[in-house]
Amino acid sequence: MFAEERKIKILDRLDKQGKVRVKELSKLYNVSEATIRRDLQELEERGMIKRTHGGAVLTEHTKFEPTFLEKEDKFHEEKEAIGKLAASLIEDGDTIAIDSGTTTLEIAKNIKAKNLTIVTNSLDIAYEIGKRSDIEVVITGGMMRWKTRAMVGPIADNTIKNLRVDKVFLGTNGICIKKGITTPNLIEAQTKRALLKIASQAIVVCDHTKFNQVSFAKIADINEVDIIITDNKLPSKLLDKYKEQDIEIMISN
Repeated sequence: MFAEERKIKILDRLDKQGKVRVKELSKLYNVSEATIRRDLQELEERGMIKRTHGGAVLTEHTKFEPTFLEKEDKFHEEKEAIGKLAASLIEDGDTIAIDSGTTTLEIAKNIKAKNLTIVTNSLDIAYEIGKRSDIEVVITGGMMRWKTRAMVGPIADNTIKNLRVDKVFLGTNGICIKKGITTPNLIEAQTKRALLKIASQAIVVCDHTKFNQVSFAKIADINEVDIIITDNKLPSKLLDKYKEQDIEIMISN
C-alpha cells in the first residue's frame, strides 16, 4: 500500500470513529509505529488532524458540514452576485456541468445563454433549469446526501466519467493556496473530482468566507482550477497572494 493511500484510509477511519491509535494502525496496515507517526505528522501539518498521546483526532473544522438549508440563507446577496457573474461566462451552445450547492444554484437561476446542455448532480438545479425549453438537462443519478442535496457515489461518478463538457462550475467548503479546494465528505469530494476531470475549464465559485479554510476531503490542488469567482468582500492582501500564484480571481459586484 502506498503512503498516500494509507493516509486516505486513516482519514476515512477517523471520519467513522472520531479517533485512532498508533498501535492499532500499525497492526492494521502492517507497518511500523514510526511509519504511522510520520503519516500522522504529515496529516497534522496539512491541518487535517490533531495528534494526541498515542494517536490522533480530527480537527474540529475539517469535519463540520452545514446542511443545504443552513447555507441557503447565509450570504445570499453575495451568492446571487457570484451566480450572476458566473452565468455571464456561459455562452450560447455551451456544454457545461454545474455542481450541487447553494452558490451554484444561483448560477442556474441567472443563465441567459441559449441552446445549452447542462450536466448536474443536483435535483434543485435540474428543477430550476428544467423551466427552460432550450436547455437539455443530464442528471447524473446516484445517492442523494440529505445534508447537501447532492447526488454522489459510484452511480453518479460512472455517469460523469463518460461525458465531456466545456466548463464546470464547482462549489467548495474550503479553498487554500497550499491545501487546495476541500469539502467535508469523502464521497462528495470524489464526485466533485469526477466533474472536474471531464471539463476543459474549471471554475470554482465561493463566497469570501471559504478562503483559507480547509475541510476534511481534498477535491483538487489549486493549480487545477482555471478561475475562482467570489464576492467583493475578499481582503485585498489575500487577493494579491492568489494573483502572485497566477490564479485568476473574478470579483462580483
